[in-house]
Amino acid sequence: MTQSQTQNILEQYGPRDAMEYDVVIVGGGPAGLSAAIKLKQLAAEKGNEVSVCVLEKGGELGAHILSGAVMDPHALTELFPNWQELGAPLKTAVSEDRFLFLTETKSYKTPNWMLPKCFQNHGNYVISLANVVRWLGQQAEALGVEIFPGFAAAEVLYDEDGAVKGVATGNMGVGRDGEPTPAFQLGMELHAKYTLFAEGARGHLGKQLMDKYDLNKGKDPQTYGIGIKELWDIDPAKHQPGLVIHTAGWPLDRKTYGGSFLYHLEDNQVAIGYVVGLGYENPYLSPYEEFQRYKTHPEIRHFLEGGKRIAYGARAITAGGLQSLPKLTFPGGALIGCDAGFLNASRIKGSHAAIKSGMLAATAAFDALGTDRQHDELTAYSSAFEQSWLHEELHKARNFKPLMSKGLYTGTLMVGIDQVVFGGKAPWTFHHTHADHECLRPAAEFAPISYPKPDGKLTFDRLSSVFISNTNHAEDQPIHLTLKNPAVPVDINLAKYAGPEARYCPAGVYEFVKTDDGADRLQINAQNCVHCKTCDIKDPTQNIVWVTPEGGGGPNYPNM
Repeated sequence: MTQSQTQNILEQYGPRDAMEYDVVIVGGGPAGLSAAIKLKQLAAEKGNEVSVCVLEKGGELGAHILSGAVMDPHALTELFPNWQELGAPLKTAVSEDRFLFLTETKSYKTPNWMLPKCFQNHGNYVISLANVVRWLGQQAEALGVEIFPGFAAAEVLYDEDGAVKGVATGNMGVGRDGEPTPAFQLGMELHAKYTLFAEGARGHLGKQLMDKYDLNKGKDPQTYGIGIKELWDIDPAKHQPGLVIHTAGWPLDRKTYGGSFLYHLEDNQVAIGYVVGLGYENPYLSPYEEFQRYKTHPEIRHFLEGGKRIAYGARAITAGGLQSLPKLTFPGGALIGCDAGFLNASRIKGSHAAIKSGMLAATAAFDALGTDRQHDELTAYSSAFEQSWLHEELHKARNFKPLMSKGLYTGTLMVGIDQVVFGGKAPWTFHHTHADHECLRPAAEFAPISYPKPDGKLTFDRLSSVFISNTNHAEDQPIHLTLKNPAVPVDINLAKYAGPEARYCPAGVYEFVKTDDGADRLQINAQNCVHCKTCDIKDPTQNIVWVTPEGGGGPNYPNM
């Protein structure tokens, strides 16, 4: 919906109702919920009243949460020292680590004594992050946090001085033409002394805030990966609770950053997935097809044959590390979790970092609420982060992604030196020099990649995958995958890059079709979108802009 259409609706139906809170949190993931919980814990300790609201665009908490995931319980233990007594769903301790280098037919196991500490998972747990988030939601509500699932924050609100004063939720019941339907409901404003943004990687509002306040000034470009995941029920005879397998190498070429995970949970289930760095050069590469191909490797298919795929999803992850972290604060609010980029790519872990960042921001906001200040900058949050164990951990990992971007063999050798010899404390820092969308090269420099057809048992097509992601959007709503210039997909992306949209999207949203007169046209199947944000990141001309659809839409992951 355009700005003018929004303004027309406000003139016709406004003003919007407003609700007042001390703190509004955008995003009901681990960062947002941990921030809300910490605020209420601090209020209880001091005998104060603090009003806290969490907005979650998914239909329920956990509906849009997707992660591997092996969880480091460090931050959770700080938040809830008695999390085991409280029944947190961390049930399967890691029992064994395996790191494999794959060729097309063989695998080579790295001896555990050679593994850097970042690949060692003793003391961690194989989890469903969606279920952990649902549990965090229960704890938050028990403390008095107001949680509104199904309401997407669509607009940042500013006061007369240019500080963030809250957010507005999106209108409901708007037709494809941008006009109200009979089911129309005007969005609501939520005002706060401080607003914390915890939308996950490539947050829609976080991206706007970075631009408005120039939060990336002096920072390396952020880099991303696309993570594609399936959940399988497997043969009990092949199940090894707590087994953690990571691989590098095939099916990607040695120049392309990426790798896989295969985690054995409880109840004869495994989470299997593939991460491809979005700085890849070849426009013919399809991360989705690479993942399907990976499952055919003898070392991997062994676990899956005789089993059944029960869930599918995809999500972009922030991987730039410390060098790419934006300035965390601005007047009236802060970025937390993956909205800022708190992920340790070397450990393939972000949930503990999200929880810790949420706690640090909450503490700074709580202290500020006890003063006469309002909508100022929470500089204490940035200072606390710089003094925290999280900063130390990310500093040790800072060279991992820049080094691995140099290729599999060179990168692996240099990471070994950086992590094993220097323990992450080398006196130098490598940097990212290009944003991911700048890395794609013309199709003329590459040969098309021939991917095998799916067999429907081990490998699958996109549409059958989207079906089991339980993705749903109101059919008549405005398309939330917007184009700055509708001519660019055909005139530039198709002509120069062979239409990479059709390959980097893991949900079949984009396809080039012929019109009646034989011309090419980009068709956007927005109803398939699993909200991974890959298009917003990888589009070579940055012509695609992902905006928030109606709340409650998108995937509905049960336990991803």
